[in-house]
Amino acid sequence: MSWWVLFGALFLTPFLQEDFGVILAATASLAGTAPTILLVAAILCGLVASDAWKYWMGRLARRYEWAHKFAEKPGVSVAGDLIRKEFLQTMLTARFVPGTRIPTYIAAGFFKAHYPKYVLTLVFTASLYIGVVFSLFHTVGAVAGEEAIVWMPLVTISLLAAYILFRWINHRRRHEGVMTPLTKELDHPMPGMPGFEGTPLEKEEEEEE
Repeated sequence: MSWWVLFGALFLTPFLQEDFGVILAATASLAGTAPTILLVAAILCGLVASDAWKYWMGRLARRYEWAHKFAEKPGVSVAGDLIRKEFLQTMLTARFVPGTRIPTYIAAGFFKAHYPKYVLTLVFTASLYIGVVFSLFHTVGAVAGEEAIVWMPLVTISLLAAYILFRWINHRRRHEGVMTPLTKELDHPMPGMPGFEGTPLEKEEEEEE
Protein backbone atom coordinates (compact mmCIF):
# COMPACT_ATOMS: atom_id res chain seq x y z
CA MET A 1 0.00 0.00 0.00
CA SER A 2 1.29 3.44 -0.94
CA TRP A 3 2.20 5.60 2.04
CA TRP A 4 0.07 8.42 0.65
CA VAL A 5 -2.97 6.15 0.44
CA LEU A 6 -2.40 5.01 4.02
CA PHE A 7 -1.92 8.53 5.32
CA GLY A 8 -5.01 9.71 3.44
CA ALA A 9 -7.05 6.86 4.93
CA LEU A 10 -5.82 7.68 8.42
CA PHE A 11 -6.71 11.34 7.97
CA LEU A 12 -10.24 10.60 6.70
CA THR A 13 -11.17 7.66 8.96
CA PRO A 14 -11.77 9.82 12.07
CA PHE A 15 -14.56 11.61 10.19
CA LEU A 16 -16.38 8.25 10.27
CA GLN A 17 -15.16 6.73 13.55
CA GLU A 18 -12.30 8.17 15.56
CA ASP A 19 -11.40 5.15 17.69
CA PHE A 20 -11.21 2.89 14.65
CA GLY A 21 -8.87 5.37 12.98
CA VAL A 22 -6.51 5.37 15.97
CA ILE A 23 -6.60 1.56 16.14
CA LEU A 24 -5.80 1.40 12.41
CA ALA A 25 -2.86 3.77 12.85
CA ALA A 26 -1.52 1.85 15.87
CA THR A 27 -1.83 -1.42 13.95
CA ALA A 28 0.08 0.03 10.99
CA SER A 29 2.78 1.22 13.38
CA LEU A 30 3.02 -2.17 15.07
CA ALA A 31 3.33 -3.85 11.67
CA GLY A 32 6.04 -1.42 10.58
CA THR A 33 4.03 -0.33 7.55
CA ALA A 34 5.34 3.24 7.78
CA PRO A 35 7.41 5.35 10.20
CA THR A 36 5.50 5.77 13.46
CA ILE A 37 6.05 9.54 13.57
CA LEU A 38 4.32 9.94 10.20
CA LEU A 39 1.45 7.70 11.23
CA VAL A 40 0.99 9.71 14.41
CA ALA A 41 1.01 12.96 12.42
CA ALA A 42 -1.60 11.65 9.97
CA ILE A 43 -4.03 10.37 12.59
CA LEU A 44 -3.53 13.43 14.80
CA CYS A 45 -4.39 15.77 11.91
CA GLY A 46 -7.42 13.62 11.14
CA LEU A 47 -8.68 13.68 14.72
CA VAL A 48 -8.29 17.43 15.10
CA ALA A 49 -9.82 18.20 11.71
CA SER A 50 -12.80 15.89 12.33
CA ASP A 51 -13.55 17.57 15.67
CA ALA A 52 -12.70 21.21 14.97
CA TRP A 53 -15.80 21.81 12.82
CA LYS A 54 -18.22 20.29 15.36
CA TYR A 55 -17.75 23.41 17.48
CA TRP A 56 -19.38 25.49 14.75
CA MET A 57 -22.38 23.19 14.67
CA GLY A 58 -23.05 24.32 18.22
CA ARG A 59 -22.54 27.99 17.43
CA LEU A 60 -24.80 27.80 14.39
CA ALA A 61 -27.48 25.98 16.37
CA ARG A 62 -27.97 29.02 18.62
CA ARG A 63 -29.48 30.91 15.71
CA TYR A 64 -32.39 28.53 15.23
CA GLU A 65 -35.54 27.87 17.20
CA TRP A 66 -34.91 24.16 17.63
CA ALA A 67 -31.71 25.02 19.51
CA HIS A 68 -33.74 26.85 22.13
CA LYS A 69 -35.91 23.79 22.60
CA PHE A 70 -32.76 21.68 22.85
CA ALA A 71 -31.42 23.99 25.54
CA GLU A 72 -34.44 23.26 27.72
CA LYS A 73 -33.80 19.50 27.77
CA PRO A 74 -32.41 17.84 30.92
CA GLY A 75 -28.65 17.70 30.96
CA VAL A 76 -27.92 20.68 28.75
CA SER A 77 -27.34 22.97 31.71
CA VAL A 78 -24.92 20.41 33.15
CA ALA A 79 -23.01 20.26 29.87
CA GLY A 80 -22.85 24.04 29.88
CA ASP A 81 -21.53 24.12 33.44
CA LEU A 82 -18.88 21.52 32.65
CA ILE A 83 -17.74 23.38 29.55
CA ARG A 84 -17.59 26.74 31.33
CA LYS A 85 -16.13 25.63 34.67
CA GLU A 86 -14.23 22.39 33.99
CA PHE A 87 -13.32 22.75 30.34
CA LEU A 88 -10.12 20.69 30.25
CA GLN A 89 -11.48 17.88 32.41
CA THR A 90 -14.63 17.70 30.28
CA MET A 91 -12.65 17.60 27.03
CA LEU A 92 -10.38 14.89 28.44
CA THR A 93 -13.37 12.80 29.47
CA ALA A 94 -14.94 13.20 26.06
CA ARG A 95 -11.75 12.10 24.33
CA PHE A 96 -11.49 8.85 26.28
CA VAL A 97 -15.19 7.94 26.57
CA PRO A 98 -16.81 6.96 23.25
CA GLY A 99 -20.27 8.43 22.84
CA THR A 100 -19.55 11.66 24.70
CA ARG A 101 -17.42 13.43 22.11
CA ILE A 102 -19.95 14.82 19.66
CA PRO A 103 -22.30 16.16 22.39
CA THR A 104 -19.35 17.73 24.23
CA TYR A 105 -17.81 19.33 21.15
CA ILE A 106 -21.15 20.72 19.99
CA ALA A 107 -21.80 21.98 23.53
CA ALA A 108 -18.45 23.80 23.41
CA GLY A 109 -19.75 25.84 20.49
CA PHE A 110 -23.25 26.06 21.90
CA PHE A 111 -21.94 27.66 25.08
CA LYS A 112 -19.34 29.79 23.25
CA ALA A 113 -16.12 28.34 24.55
CA HIS A 114 -13.02 30.18 23.30
CA TYR A 115 -12.33 28.59 19.90
CA PRO A 116 -8.49 28.79 19.90
CA LYS A 117 -8.52 27.22 23.36
CA TYR A 118 -10.90 24.56 22.06
CA VAL A 119 -8.60 23.66 19.15
CA LEU A 120 -5.47 23.59 21.34
CA THR A 121 -7.28 21.33 23.78
CA LEU A 122 -8.27 19.04 20.91
CA VAL A 123 -4.61 18.76 19.92
CA PHE A 124 -3.60 17.99 23.51
CA THR A 125 -6.29 15.39 24.22
CA ALA A 126 -5.88 13.73 20.82
CA SER A 127 -2.11 13.52 21.29
CA LEU A 128 -2.58 11.98 24.72
CA TYR A 129 -5.12 9.46 23.42
CA ILE A 130 -2.90 8.47 20.48
CA GLY A 131 0.07 8.09 22.81
CA VAL A 132 -1.87 5.77 25.12
CA VAL A 133 -3.16 3.54 22.29
CA PHE A 134 0.18 3.36 20.46
CA SER A 135 2.02 2.56 23.71
CA LEU A 136 -0.50 -0.16 24.55
CA PHE A 137 -0.18 -1.78 21.11
CA HIS A 138 3.61 -1.70 21.12
CA THR A 139 3.86 -2.95 24.71
CA VAL A 140 1.54 -5.88 24.04
CA GLY A 141 3.28 -6.52 20.72
CA ALA A 142 6.66 -6.68 22.40
CA VAL A 143 5.34 -9.33 24.79
CA ALA A 144 3.07 -11.35 22.50
CA GLY A 145 5.17 -11.21 19.34
CA GLU A 146 4.04 -10.93 15.73
CA GLU A 147 0.70 -12.62 16.43
CA ALA A 148 -0.40 -9.45 18.21
CA ILE A 149 -0.60 -7.68 14.84
CA VAL A 150 -3.60 -9.89 14.04
CA TRP A 151 -5.46 -10.36 17.30
CA MET A 152 -4.72 -7.06 19.05
CA PRO A 153 -6.77 -4.85 16.70
CA LEU A 154 -9.54 -7.47 16.54
CA VAL A 155 -9.83 -7.61 20.33
CA THR A 156 -9.70 -3.83 20.66
CA ILE A 157 -12.35 -3.24 18.00
CA SER A 158 -14.58 -5.95 19.52
CA LEU A 159 -14.36 -4.34 22.96
CA LEU A 160 -15.10 -0.92 21.49
CA ALA A 161 -18.10 -2.24 19.55
CA ALA A 162 -19.42 -4.03 22.64
CA TYR A 163 -19.14 -0.85 24.70
CA ILE A 164 -20.92 1.26 22.09
CA LEU A 165 -23.66 -1.38 21.79
CA PHE A 166 -24.09 -1.46 25.56
CA ARG A 167 -24.41 2.33 25.68
CA TRP A 168 -26.93 2.30 22.83
CA ILE A 169 -29.08 -0.43 24.42
CA ASN A 170 -28.99 1.35 27.78
CA HIS A 171 -30.07 4.59 26.13
CA ARG A 172 -32.91 2.91 24.23
CA ARG A 173 -34.24 1.11 27.29
CA ARG A 174 -33.95 3.89 29.83
CA HIS A 175 -34.00 6.90 27.51
CA GLU A 176 -31.04 8.26 29.39
CA GLY A 177 -28.31 10.41 27.91
CA VAL A 178 -24.59 10.45 28.53
CA MET A 179 -24.77 12.65 31.61
CA THR A 180 -28.13 11.50 33.03
CA PRO A 181 -26.68 10.49 36.43
CA LEU A 182 -25.44 14.06 36.80
CA THR A 183 -28.57 15.73 35.47
CA LYS A 184 -30.80 14.17 38.10
CA GLU A 185 -29.03 16.12 40.82
CA LEU A 186 -27.31 19.04 39.09
CA ASP A 187 -29.67 20.10 36.30
CA HIS A 188 -30.96 23.65 36.60
CA PRO A 189 -32.59 26.44 34.57
CA MET A 190 -30.27 28.68 32.55
CA PRO A 191 -31.53 32.23 33.18
CA GLY A 192 -29.40 34.98 31.78
CA MET A 193 -27.99 33.01 28.86
CA PRO A 194 -28.69 34.89 25.61
CA GLY A 195 -31.68 33.56 23.75
CA PHE A 196 -32.77 31.01 26.33
CA GLU A 197 -35.32 32.99 28.33
CA GLY A 198 -38.11 32.99 25.78
CA THR A 199 -36.73 36.11 24.08
CA PRO A 200 -36.28 36.33 20.27
CA LEU A 201 -33.45 34.37 18.71
CA GLU A 202 -29.98 35.82 19.05
CA LYS A 203 -29.80 36.53 15.33
CA GLU A 204 -32.90 38.68 15.51
CA GLU A 205 -31.64 40.48 18.60
CA GLU A 206 -28.33 41.24 16.90
CA GLU A 207 -30.11 42.63 13.83
CA GLU A 208 -32.20 44.91 16.00
CA GLU A 209 -29.06 46.24 17.69
